[in-house]
Amino acid sequence: MAPTVLHLRSETKPLEHRSALTPTTAAALIKAGYAVNIERSPERIFDDAEFEAAGATLVPEGSWEDAPKEHIIIGLKELEEKTCEWQSNPKTYEHPANPFAVPLKHVHVQFAHCYKQQAGWDAVLARFPRGGGTLLDLEFLVDERGRRVAAFGFHAGFTGAALALEVWAWQQNHTEPFPGVESYPNEDALVTNVKKAIDAGAKTAGRLPRVIVIGALGRCGSGAVEALEKAGLPAENIIKWDMAETAKGGPFKEITDSDIFVNCIYLTSKIPNFVNLESLQTPDRKLSVVCDVSADTTSPFTPVPIYTVATTFDKPTVPVDGLQSGPPLSVISIDHLPSLLPREASEAFSHDLLPSLLGLNDWHNVPVWARAEKLFKDKVATLPAGALEN
Repeated sequence: MAPTVLHLRSETKPLEHRSALTPTTAAALIKAGYAVNIERSPERIFDDAEFEAAGATLVPEGSWEDAPKEHIIIGLKELEEKTCEWQSNPKTYEHPANPFAVPLKHVHVQFAHCYKQQAGWDAVLARFPRGGGTLLDLEFLVDERGRRVAAFGFHAGFTGAALALEVWAWQQNHTEPFPGVESYPNEDALVTNVKKAIDAGAKTAGRLPRVIVIGALGRCGSGAVEALEKAGLPAENIIKWDMAETAKGGPFKEITDSDIFVNCIYLTSKIPNFVNLESLQTPDRKLSVVCDVSADTTSPFTPVPIYTVATTFDKPTVPVDGLQSGPPLSVISIDHLPSLLPREASEAFSHDLLPSLLGLNDWHNVPVWARAEKLFKDKVATLPAGALEN
């Protein structure tokens, strides 16, 4: 019987250096009997040679489009809509939301960001059933208790809080927007840079920032708190909130009384907003930086409805307009924050994902993947009329 082929595609999102597979997990999959194809990548934190040394087969970048239908395509971030299977099938598939939403024929394991009615969700999701493909979304890959089997949460919180500290420090000495950022080789390099920035900012401000983290008990929140501690903030400057503190319902003045707000809450239903444009109008507002780690910019469930633009590594912040008083307020809403620490984040994520990956050769019957398939079908059933028509 031919081995199951797993095909790791090269990421196309700008400055996305992470990888769902690492040389270590690729070697484990090969040892278990899988064939592992790795697309060459100019962006991935791991060198192509590292995968080749692990026994994987290197294939051209973008070759997943022409791979046999039975190959399972593994990636992280969303696909480029205009390139998928385009060269081999140049027919334009009309769709009311996106005329270039070309159908997908494979099983895809990735984050698709289309299950919470984000902007354009129907065009993204419809591509899979229209091509006979399946989406097994990593964001919703859960065990029998409903807990995610693998997540970048810790590193998202860590890097988000670190970046928020840098933005606050920048604001103390500059009026122009915070400049672009790049990935760091390791955590120590990031922490060193943050400490240097904080020292300069605190010298001008005459104090260290006060930071509130909501979701502090979760993986994401614990990462944020650890970054703040490693950056040198004293315990009294770190406000740790979780479900008990937010149970009364927002908006919360404790947020506008802080210099920095780090949102680490993951939501699938609407709750009272933690902060909104009205609550920001308080004349004694101190808040000048919000890091929305969840980055659900267009989700109707966001508890931080004060911005509408997703930010990027080259433009990390967006200003909040319409404020009548207080300091300028910048929002960080980068949806791949862990790529600031791509090697460590990838190693941790792929290690946790490996037990599930080992079941892909019988994924229809493996509970974790069967649950993901059921959720996919349930979401497809909610697509608007006409979304599945070519």
